[in-house]
Amino acid sequence: MTTSRRAFLQAGTAAGSAFLLGFHIPLAQAADAAARAPFAPNAFIRIDPQGAVTLIMPQAEMGQGVYTSIAMILAEELDVPWAQVSIEAAPPSDKLYGNPLFGIQVTGNSNSIRAFWPSLRKAGAGARALLTEAAARRWKVAAQTCHTEAGTVKHVPSGRSLAYAALVEDAGHLSPPKDPPLKNPADFKTIGKSLKRLDTPEKVNGKALYGIDAMPPGVKFATLALCPVFGGKVGQVDDSKAQQVPGVRQIVVLEDLVAVVGDHMWAAKQGLAALGITWDEGPNANVTSETVWQQLRAASEKSGAVAKTSGDADKALASGERLDAAYELPFLAHAPMEPLNCTVHVKSDSCEVWVGTQVQTRAQSAAAQVTGLPLDKVTLHNHLLGGGFGRRLEADMVATATRIAKHVDGPVKVVWSREEDIQHDVYRPVYRDVLAASVADGRVVGWTHRITGSAIIARWLPPAFQKGIDIDGVDSAVDIPYDIQNLRVEFQRDEPPAVPTGFWRGVGPNNNVFAIESFMDELAKKAGKDPVAFRRGMLGKNPRLLAALDLAAGKSGWGSPLPARTGRGVAAQGAFGSFIATVAEVEVDENGDVRVHRIVCAVDTGIVVNPDTVVAQLQGGLIFGLTAALFGEITIDKGRVQQSNFQNYRMLRINEVPKIEVHLIASGAAPGGIGETGTTAAPPAVGNAIYAATGIRLRRLPIDRVLLAGRKGA
Repeated sequence: MTTSRRAFLQAGTAAGSAFLLGFHIPLAQAADAAARAPFAPNAFIRIDPQGAVTLIMPQAEMGQGVYTSIAMILAEELDVPWAQVSIEAAPPSDKLYGNPLFGIQVTGNSNSIRAFWPSLRKAGAGARALLTEAAARRWKVAAQTCHTEAGTVKHVPSGRSLAYAALVEDAGHLSPPKDPPLKNPADFKTIGKSLKRLDTPEKVNGKALYGIDAMPPGVKFATLALCPVFGGKVGQVDDSKAQQVPGVRQIVVLEDLVAVVGDHMWAAKQGLAALGITWDEGPNANVTSETVWQQLRAASEKSGAVAKTSGDADKALASGERLDAAYELPFLAHAPMEPLNCTVHVKSDSCEVWVGTQVQTRAQSAAAQVTGLPLDKVTLHNHLLGGGFGRRLEADMVATATRIAKHVDGPVKVVWSREEDIQHDVYRPVYRDVLAASVADGRVVGWTHRITGSAIIARWLPPAFQKGIDIDGVDSAVDIPYDIQNLRVEFQRDEPPAVPTGFWRGVGPNNNVFAIESFMDELAKKAGKDPVAFRRGMLGKNPRLLAALDLAAGKSGWGSPLPARTGRGVAAQGAFGSFIATVAEVEVDENGDVRVHRIVCAVDTGIVVNPDTVVAQLQGGLIFGLTAALFGEITIDKGRVQQSNFQNYRMLRINEVPKIEVHLIASGAAPGGIGETGTTAAPPAVGNAIYAATGIRLRRLPIDRVLLAGRKGA
């Protein structure tokens, strides 16, 4: 039996393995940092004698605003003016900057704030306590008679004050307190304000450096081609025409890829196009979408590993009115706006890497493994990410770029084309969810849920894959927010032939929330109840989600009249430590085209560090989820991905974006995650709205416009 990814990670143990490292605030910063700043009480804070405050960012910034939010937490507890703060990306170090929930340096799972919240507060408060103690000793007074304010320590009885800059040397010789007192949230001055993001100005003026912007002296450019069939190899290469392209310097042929190195990207790209490559397609040339789905559907009919059970689900299913349904989600690509790239300089005794990654230490390790160098000889510079969405939780691009760089004299920037990026992704898995439930007296009395799909955790974090259960795959299913006494949740692992799978924004919850919330709407109809009222009746033990549901329903005008072929749909979820209810208002025309006019979202995400970031993240997540629901699908034919660029892997366009309203619920709970919650909320809310508008139930994404065309409203 298991609970969920969140509960598992928070437990801090794994059967038979100590893969979760105990997180602690280091007593000293790295030697080089200490040399630059006499006051470096922990891994996150440096203050120099001029009073400049540098905050070290353990997480990756990929557009989610985490640099600003982490800095706000540290600045709040340190009690320094926001204008005095500057930030630096942390170097690779699991010991110093490991995510407290994972034990490794990783940004994902919507947990940057919720994971680091206690540790960052303690780091800031500990530094503040040391500065206060230093002032008290200088004044020969009790530290309890002093307090801090805006980067100074004050002694009210005598009217004396000292800026932090004057105290850093003395404070640097003191031992940090084990449990420094934290601020009362009622006294927060920075946390809770909508502050402008620290990374915005340089993104506007062009100074911001993404991985693709790294330009070490003497850098050459490379682009590559891999076999279009999964797992295929290079057969023969005719480079005679490519060698004649001006600016082409080198052709690198490896077992599974060909790369062209040039003076600039245009030369490399033109040289690659001029190559004559014959591929050995290997055993996967007959894989198609149909073979993938046949295998998945067959697997979904078999019993899986039991992830959670309570009561007697089978007996309860025999009572009341029973409903069975199956929901399916396709492969999806990540397609971040910044395509995959990595710049590497391999020398005989060292290696330097410039990249944007969600896994700094794994990226460093990937380069070390390829070169055979020890870790301390591999320097990794992590940059801003032009989108991650889980794709940069993999270090394959670093390994590939390093393999190419081993054959190049000097640094080389390897850039994937959009086509190579989409056609050689690590895809969101196909999933099939088989559900059964019975209703009696307007409530669910029995429930079974079998999730069939890839076990990403088994590959990405093997010790967490126990007894056949992928803790990510069952996330939001084992901790379903509704009060159901008799239920069973199973996980059936099925790896698609040849197709690599990995994390994608929302991961297990974006599958399970779609299935559960679509099914809840179907059950509401069977019970003869309004969808909101039906959910409301089963949330008595979940007051935070109930409050969000009531607020979203009220703000959306739930129940008020709508034009023909227009409907409202609702979805409720407790995912990533946040409680969110979403109402979508959707119109379906006679041709089956779907237009989402409005989305209303109410969220209780605990203490909100930066309200503007929460709103922006939900807006972005909802748009990301809408794109997937309306258009997203990767299909396979003859072992090849058929989509190649945005002309056939469609994005939601700016004129198609609905009006989005986000309502934040004040809460004193610890912060929850927010980066993926909008993505998981949009598909079921839209699907339920389509049903309300047309009477047609869609159990598979993306939406089927042919099915919707010409049908009359319900």
